[in-house]
Amino acid sequence: MGVLDIVPAGVLTGDNVRKLFEYAKENNFAIPAINVTSSSTANAVLEAARDNKSPIILQVSQGGAAYFVGKGVANDKQQASIAGATAAAHHIRIAAKAYGVPVVLHSDHCAHKLLPWFDGMLEADEAYFKQHGEPLFSSHMLDLSEESKEENIATCVKYFKRMAPLGLWLEMEIGITGGEEDGVDNTGVDNAALYTQPEDIYDVYAALSAISPNFSIAAAFGNVHGVYKPGNVRLQPALLGKHQAFTSQKLGGKQEKPLYLVFHGGSGSTKEEIATAVGHGVVKMNVDTDTQFAYLCGIRDFILNKKDYLLQQVGNPEGADKPNKKVCDCLFRRIAAKFHFQYYDPRVWVREGEKTLAERAKEACKDLGNVCESLVF
Repeated sequence: MGVLDIVPAGVLTGDNVRKLFEYAKENNFAIPAINVTSSSTANAVLEAARDNKSPIILQVSQGGAAYFVGKGVANDKQQASIAGATAAAHHIRIAAKAYGVPVVLHSDHCAHKLLPWFDGMLEADEAYFKQHGEPLFSSHMLDLSEESKEENIATCVKYFKRMAPLGLWLEMEIGITGGEEDGVDNTGVDNAALYTQPEDIYDVYAALSAISPNFSIAAAFGNVHGVYKPGNVRLQPALLGKHQAFTSQKLGGKQEKPLYLVFHGGSGSTKEEIATAVGHGVVKMNVDTDTQFAYLCGIRDFILNKKDYLLQQVGNPEGADKPNKKVCDCLFRRIAAKFHFQYYDPRVWVREGEKTLAERAKEACKDLGNVCESLVF
């Protein structure tokens, strides 16, 4: 049995999201969540998932969503972030079917100050639901970890009551992920705040499970956004096992791993840390810093290797009058003449970034056990 026996290809919503995460937990793998900022990055991740025969999570941050629609759009009232997230969702919905893989379409960290962005996406979900009977997105994340536990849970409950009837999954965070990402700076937080307590996890579970089973918890176990030198970050993924055991005991021991857990700040983690986290019920791991760099690498290397062909439109090491075009290898030169691609054509050099990003996304899938060897389509 494979993933496509459990859920269909395309963007998943409602109980299909839970079915996928439950299948992942039962089969001891997790799904990488890759942040995308353009149709190019989204397509590259979908390509990796198709080649790997793996389900995948594509997510947009508040800043990444604004970039998706364009930096020329004002965002003083989150209008660019709302429009960009909506545009990304529609693109991914169409593209996911073309690539033939199950996709969880997610919005990333939403702090309290960004709730207008969250509200705008929910309005888009509700409008889409009226037409199609399902929400536009698969899931959304509320990151109210900077607030008190009581306010965090109360706000999540308020929004979850609105989300659940639409078939939306909720991801919430309790305990703080250190470092800085997309304008949210937690570099100076107290170290103790980087480790969530089992009692706090159960309080979240008790409040949200009364509404719907379709939620996950990003529990802090020393996580930090970004990549740091070995030894600078002390991850303790074994703590996740304690969270599972505590909640399981509270529920009478019927389920060994009742929680759907999320691993934030996955870039730069060791394979051993990742394996331990997955073994304790992590079903989603965020990967952003590493994939950003991977996208750059392909473009950077092309520019450096072809720089003498990129300084001007005509003239290169082959001759002062040689055009900087790359002709595709076609059987007939006359046909080929219609398909000239310039070295500086974005379809050439952007594609190089897509290739290296796709390879890094495949690596993330492999690290998490989310590969075709174990997930037969």
